[in-house]
Amino acid sequence: MSDTNPVLYEERDDLAIITLNRPEKKNTLTDAVIQGIADGIDTATKSRDVVAVVLRGSGDTLTAGYDLTAGTGVGTSAGDEAGWSTPYGANGPEPREGAWDPVRDYQFMGNNVRRFMKVWECPKPVIGEIRGWAVGGATDLILCADLLYMASDAHIGYAPSRIFGTPTTMLWVYRLGLEHAKQYLLTGRAIDAETAHRIGLVSQVCDPDELSAEVEAEARRFRNIPANQLALNKLLINQAYENMGLRTSQMLGTFFDGMTRHTEEAYRWAESFSDKGFREVIRERDAPWEDYGERPR
Repeated sequence: MSDTNPVLYEERDDLAIITLNRPEKKNTLTDAVIQGIADGIDTATKSRDVVAVVLRGSGDTLTAGYDLTAGTGVGTSAGDEAGWSTPYGANGPEPREGAWDPVRDYQFMGNNVRRFMKVWECPKPVIGEIRGWAVGGATDLILCADLLYMASDAHIGYAPSRIFGTPTTMLWVYRLGLEHAKQYLLTGRAIDAETAHRIGLVSQVCDPDELSAEVEAEARRFRNIPANQLALNKLLINQAYENMGLRTSQMLGTFFDGMTRHTEEAYRWAESFSDKGFREVIRERDAPWEDYGERPR
């Protein structure tokens, strides 16, 4: 694959390695990136040579979430300019300019959720490698992985819960439990690696220079277990969470995400990008929480 591809796929040593490849943009999520990840998972699933999957980002960050600076589908126009929304079909009306259609919004964001959930549904173990930052929409993706390994200087969190979003795959509460889910989703507070390990969000914390090697070593160990055994155990674990209402939570989370982006506060917040600049608006949003050790982004 050319290095210009937004997602790279490689099979090596029994592993499929899927790499988000927009380092100059902190691997932010666009439709092409999300589709590339989904296609990579499909390819790994079909490959007889792959025993496990590694999901990582190129450069110093896994992903900084959705690319809000390029009009790529999560703004107040429901992503039409980027082609993310799915039309009703030939019989559907043309949407009026500036109008928000919650069904159209649910369609395009629901399409993202379905593609993220390919990671959850993959019959082979998927290990997520968290380097730098995994924020906002990044968590909708990476929390679908089976195991999470984190660099000791990395952070993960859902800052959009302060304004402009709710988690769509909504795996936070299922991976953390009630108290910690509320602690981090009501505040949007970032979680450092030591805390993430302590509260059970990640399996292991590694030196940044050793993270990739540790992840690949763990993934290769799965070659010693029959593929059908891995698939059945993963399905058995996942169905317990499905039975606890995971899919319903995702449906509500995806609907609510659209609502949060179309309140008066959200409109004004997004409009302030042009007046103050994206980075300054984000800094102001996160400033009240800096005393908790967060770094504004």
